[in-house]
Amino acid sequence: MNRAQLDGWCEKTILGLVLAVLIYSPLATGAVEPQDFVVVQWLTIGVLVAWGIRWVINPELKLVWPAVCWPVLAFLAYAAARSLTAEVEFLARQELIKVLIYGGLFFAVLNNLRHERATHFLGLTLVIVALGVASYAIFQFITESEYVWQFLKPEGYRKRGSGTFVNPNHAAGYLEMILPLALAYTLRGRFGPLTKVFLGYASLVIFVGIAVTLSRAGWVATALIVTALTVWLVRKRVYRWQGWLMAGALVVLAAGFFFKANLPRNRYERLNLAASTEDYRFQLWPPAYRLWRDHFWFGAGPNLFDYRFRQYRPTDARLQGRPDRVHNDYLNTFVDWGFVGGALVFSAWAAFFAELFRQRKRIEPSPDDAEFWSSNRPAFVLGGTLGLVAILLHSWVDFNMHIPANAIVVVTLLALVSGNIPGSDSIRQLAVRPRRVLLVMTLLILFLAWQAMVATVETHWLSNANASRVEMDSLAALKRAFVANPKNFETAYRIGELLRAQSAEGLEDHQELAQEALAWFRKSIALNHYDPYGFIGAGMCLDLLKRYEEAQGYFDQAHKLDPNGYFTLAHLGWHYVQREDFREAKRWFETSLALRPQQNPIAQTYLAITNQRLAENPSKN
Repeated sequence: MNRAQLDGWCEKTILGLVLAVLIYSPLATGAVEPQDFVVVQWLTIGVLVAWGIRWVINPELKLVWPAVCWPVLAFLAYAAARSLTAEVEFLARQELIKVLIYGGLFFAVLNNLRHERATHFLGLTLVIVALGVASYAIFQFITESEYVWQFLKPEGYRKRGSGTFVNPNHAAGYLEMILPLALAYTLRGRFGPLTKVFLGYASLVIFVGIAVTLSRAGWVATALIVTALTVWLVRKRVYRWQGWLMAGALVVLAAGFFFKANLPRNRYERLNLAASTEDYRFQLWPPAYRLWRDHFWFGAGPNLFDYRFRQYRPTDARLQGRPDRVHNDYLNTFVDWGFVGGALVFSAWAAFFAELFRQRKRIEPSPDDAEFWSSNRPAFVLGGTLGLVAILLHSWVDFNMHIPANAIVVVTLLALVSGNIPGSDSIRQLAVRPRRVLLVMTLLILFLAWQAMVATVETHWLSNANASRVEMDSLAALKRAFVANPKNFETAYRIGELLRAQSAEGLEDHQELAQEALAWFRKSIALNHYDPYGFIGAGMCLDLLKRYEEAQGYFDQAHKLDPNGYFTLAHLGWHYVQREDFREAKRWFETSLALRPQQNPIAQTYLAITNQRLAENPSKN
């Protein structure tokens, strides 16, 4: 096999692995779980290895380098530097791995798969997968299924179509990126009649799939993008009737969905449930803004919002859960990475759209570029660009960019559109020394492979711990998971909580169990001193050991970290019950219940006990 053949096989390998990533990530509930994302990580490592082999066997390779590459590269370097200074190493490292995976896929796709055949395969694959996701969402909606595969959806997401995603909003984000591509392929693609019929059918199903998610942001983004596509088409004489027919068909489908379709009678109840579930996100923005303001230049830290938010949580009953993200990708970027990181991200998008604007005349139909317009490139550029605009609109009220499956589609479309914009300036190439490229690529591959090995072993034992019904087996599996990744404060907390629960049962060795649990809680605190749960666990262990004064310090620190959290306040009340200070306990339980009247078992149960004790002895303090 000569070098040219080997180079061709490497390119095919890259295409196959990228296709595997694009297929697997949405089907694995968006690849949000660590055991699913590690598969994406290994596939991406394979992509980078194959690309590295191409550089070895073909030293004449050049880097395809449109303007968007400079800010992307700058953000990757900044993310690596910022992660080294982060206060919670585990969270920062997990976020850095994702950033490097997305960056690696962006450069690999741009430099290996921007030619027409690969773009053709990738575009059609996205449409086919989106068709499957939308069909599953429609099935869930009609049958009122509460499951995604074998997983039960959270209560707030039930009775809504979510396809293979858990959150319907993220399913809408995924589908709205691919709908413009399917429509552009249908109306402007160079395909045979049967393929055109399939693409038209897929477009209609994807559109209905977005509708059944009941995601209002998804609806708005889709409506704006379809309107923009219609306006663009009707301005071209050759596509005018196709544009009007497309718009008419989608309007009829939308009207039928709301008024005429034989859907379950509670569809308006579903709309109200979706609204009540989602509206709390607007309450997250003021505390998130205050958090960013306090860490303006470099942010609070990668992936740290869920823990730092609690110090800024207002006394609002709607904000008693764990928000995970800001539910605004723009604000979330500034919270995590600061003004510097946010400016780099925005400059990447600015460079991309500036290049599109600069080449807008070449994107218009013109007889001067017959080779370009005889291919599917213009349809992909049009559909891919509108898909990116759709997710950027939706990201104003959600965190789609933090869902791996959606982020991967974003970087894939960004790379392919950037590489297919007509005009030599947009696809300039850099002549670089292969040794430098191979050195950077080798370091990246080694880091990602090392982290993938750690994640593979860790997720194996965590899965065993979750599946086991025997506490001792779960404990042993969790300890092995912590050995694999000794920076994971969540694993240390889970170990401590299991031991504390065993100690609370009052067994003969309960003091030894409480001491061991205390040691694990202290490890969790050392790894993440912003998590109040570790302090609560340590305080509870000290109460079990009757070291009440020492426990008081841990509960006070938990209260400082989460002053308006019902869970923390309920445990403060529990602490005062152990000290037999029932008046103080009553105050904390009532405050906790004021924040969360329902589904607050600790405060509800112990308040009844506290009232009984006070009734028996009113003078008891």
